[in-house]
Amino acid sequence: MAPPYSNGYGYSSSALPTPSYDYNYRSNGDFQSICDDIFSSVRSMLDRISGYANGRRRQTIWSLVMKGVQQSKRNMTRRRLLSFPHLLVALWVLVMLWGERWVFASRVRSCDWDHWEDWPAGATPHRLIFVADPQIIDPKSYPGRPWPLNPLTVAITDNYMRRSYTQLQKQLHPDTVFFLGDLFDGGREWKTAHGNFDDPEWAKGNRPADEEKYLNEWHRKYGQDFWMQEYARFGNIFYDSWNLGGVFPGPGQRGRKLISSLPGNHDLGFGAEVKVPARHRFNAYFGETNRVDVIGNHTFVSVDTVSLSAGTSSMRDRVDLEPIYGPVQEFLKSVKATKRRATEKEVRFWRGSIEDLAFDHKVEDINSADYNHLPTMDLKDRAPEFPTVLLTHVPLYRDPGTPCGPLREHWPPAKPPKGQTTPVIPDHRNAISVSHGYQYQNVLSPEDSVRLIKSIGNVVHAFSGDDHDYCELVHTPDQENVREITVKSISMAMGVPTPGFQMVSLYNPIDERGNPLPGSPKTTLQTHLCLLPQQLSTFVRYAVLGVLSVVVLIARAFLVPILNLQPFALDPSSRYPASAVLPVFKAKAEGDEGAARDINPTSSGTSSSKFPSARMMSSARTRGQSMSQRATSPNPKGSQGKWGWGQNNKGPRIEIRRDGYYDNRDRNGGTGGWQPAASSRSRSRSTWGLVGREIWTTCWRVAWMVLLFFGWLTYKG
Repeated sequence: MAPPYSNGYGYSSSALPTPSYDYNYRSNGDFQSICDDIFSSVRSMLDRISGYANGRRRQTIWSLVMKGVQQSKRNMTRRRLLSFPHLLVALWVLVMLWGERWVFASRVRSCDWDHWEDWPAGATPHRLIFVADPQIIDPKSYPGRPWPLNPLTVAITDNYMRRSYTQLQKQLHPDTVFFLGDLFDGGREWKTAHGNFDDPEWAKGNRPADEEKYLNEWHRKYGQDFWMQEYARFGNIFYDSWNLGGVFPGPGQRGRKLISSLPGNHDLGFGAEVKVPARHRFNAYFGETNRVDVIGNHTFVSVDTVSLSAGTSSMRDRVDLEPIYGPVQEFLKSVKATKRRATEKEVRFWRGSIEDLAFDHKVEDINSADYNHLPTMDLKDRAPEFPTVLLTHVPLYRDPGTPCGPLREHWPPAKPPKGQTTPVIPDHRNAISVSHGYQYQNVLSPEDSVRLIKSIGNVVHAFSGDDHDYCELVHTPDQENVREITVKSISMAMGVPTPGFQMVSLYNPIDERGNPLPGSPKTTLQTHLCLLPQQLSTFVRYAVLGVLSVVVLIARAFLVPILNLQPFALDPSSRYPASAVLPVFKAKAEGDEGAARDINPTSSGTSSSKFPSARMMSSARTRGQSMSQRATSPNPKGSQGKWGWGQNNKGPRIEIRRDGYYDNRDRNGGTGGWQPAASSRSRSRSTWGLVGREIWTTCWRVAWMVLLFFGWLTYKG
């Protein structure tokens, strides 16, 4: 007789054998030992955490942990790790590594200087790169987008620029990098710590309606602190990777420079509506907006043309705009002298002389001192003249419909009529639109463009931004036939499918006085457009691979029952350890009550079964004791039971399927036989259930692993 605390099978409820659910996914001994240590540690930790919880809650937590650990053990076997869904995940990993990492290095490497530079043998050119319109995404960019989509857009666009710029530094090692404005998208909207940031009365109502409704929210939520966060974010993308290009400059170069002080209309505003406090803040953190730099024996003149445009605004006669355009006009009045001083200082450096002014140490009477012959860096007509490069955010003026050339992505040039060899003019689709609107103007006014060229002097080339797409042209004689390149945006969110940057190689060898050496090349500047990956094409590849993955997994699911393949999905009945509810049995022994109704005494068929042990829950203990008592009651017929482990004449009961009889005499000449109880309909349902589980399990497994890896790549930047 089994004791009252037993489960009826001869085992006490506290000493039930532990069920094994490896299902052919067995692990080696070392892994089992590690798992046991982990189980022990986790259980101790949970005991401490849930020390004040009741037993039921502690048992529930432990049950969930054990289910998770059991599932992990099954998934860590070799057969499972090398299963088809995981191989498909490995393919996805390679594709995403290419699309999110390797393709950037490949594209930038293809633009290497040696692939397109054409200088004399032994030349040591200065290598410079222009980056235009990063315009990092902020709350102004897509104010109507919902919360999950907007942060994702910010992360993807930031990562695109970070990866591109990182490879730019690693692969190309530029000596100088210039930014051509529009560093932020909403920089002009974020309030400063000091100064009046409100729109002037005459300008209220000029905003587009989709911006006007957000204005109060922007001014309330986004101020100086937010701008500082955006400044740090810009630095994280473009400044932190500067040393990846090397600490030392290239051969024969003075040093490496990064200059990002040229503002755009998204940084300050445009023309009469420039925010002067925003410009003061921009100057404080990025440097003087109007400046002269001598780089590679060329003079680069950066001009704040968004402020200059206020001088030719239609509002100039109605309101005082001098605080906006005054500083840049003062700069242009003295820019030629500033160029001469900068050139002389550079020549002195290469000559080995003292770069700064040196005064004689002597005492003179103030009334007799000679002020007409003071030391100066401005040698006037004796000063050497370097080729001058103009940098402006807004492109110079051109006639409407002036074509931009074949490298423009928005629209290719119009096809000339038969027999015409020159470009079609006007070609409005291939041109930069000569238009303006709230806080923007696509090109400078004719007056400002001519004034820039005349004031600076000796301008051989101009580079601009703002348009986001490439445009190259030679201006008219009134603008001294200056060649201008409008540089592509480096951002993937600026409406141009293929972002890029402009590479410039400078070579102008000089003597000790700053004059070109005999035999120097007539053209001292060469350019090359470097195109970056099309992120939209990358996403299309992901979408195509996603559809193919689903199709392949569905096809495999249908082949599992047909070709008897190893299923990936675990059987639902064996996915987790058995519950505490005892199975329902039917009578086996002839002497049991109801046995005559369930079993044919004349049947010769027998069956055997293995009974998995189950842990008895407190809620099921009474039911187990009742079964034990029934199992030990005397047999009416006095027969001795031979089933089970208990010392009783009435052993455990199992469910016996009702087999059916079939007659195959007509087909095979036999006398008939037994067939399984499962019908064709039930087998069909079982097959479809297997296919459905395979489709869901494999698709879900691939989906969450791929998304997790993509999220990790996005997080790492």
